[in-house]
Amino acid sequence: MEIDRSTDLDALPLRERKKIQTGFRIFRTAIALFTESGFDQVSVAQIAAAADVSKMTVFNYFSTKEDLVMTPMEQHLDEPARAVRDRAPGTSAVTALRDQFVDALKRFDPSAGLSDDRTVLDVVRLIHRTPALTARATHGFGQVAQAALHAELLSQDPAHDDLTARVASAQVLAVRTTLITANHRRMLAGESAADALPTALADTERAFALLERGLGDYCTSPA
Repeated sequence: MEIDRSTDLDALPLRERKKIQTGFRIFRTAIALFTESGFDQVSVAQIAAAADVSKMTVFNYFSTKEDLVMTPMEQHLDEPARAVRDRAPGTSAVTALRDQFVDALKRFDPSAGLSDDRTVLDVVRLIHRTPALTARATHGFGQVAQAALHAELLSQDPAHDDLTARVASAQVLAVRTTLITANHRRMLAGESAADALPTALADTERAFALLERGLGDYCTSPA
């Protein structure tokens, strides 16, 4: 089950629209219950009852209890790799990754950490407070996202330099994680996303400038 807030529900057929709306309802219900009582204290049966669906329906949308929290975040794991793959000719990998992150910030996309949406913040708090969710987030962004970016960089590097691709992917994702963590900290402290945007943008430019001085024009696509 994917939850994409950018989906234009009105443009979809009724059956598909109802399916997505049911997924949203299950997700929101689960997050509300987890926030109130704790992730480990809430069962899937309780979520199903509160969302007015069967337990089987919950599992049709979300394979595991952890998926109820992590699915929206994990939809973004391949974004760094896609930013490199889809960049304009003559654009370096670092520039493409910076531009993608800046765009996410300006749209207040939760993937960049700069969102003061209540449900998004509840998800962030749950991940921080629940060891199983923390471990899954660490694995996703530390291994899955990095493996995807490494593969993309390696495939587009004319020299096919595996070591440089691994170092570059690790550095880029470390910068992104640092920036996202700082943005989460601002949001959890009660700052509004709009007020935090100028500082977040300045931090992003500075962090990627530091990165760029190390990687330079590495993996620039052919002009």
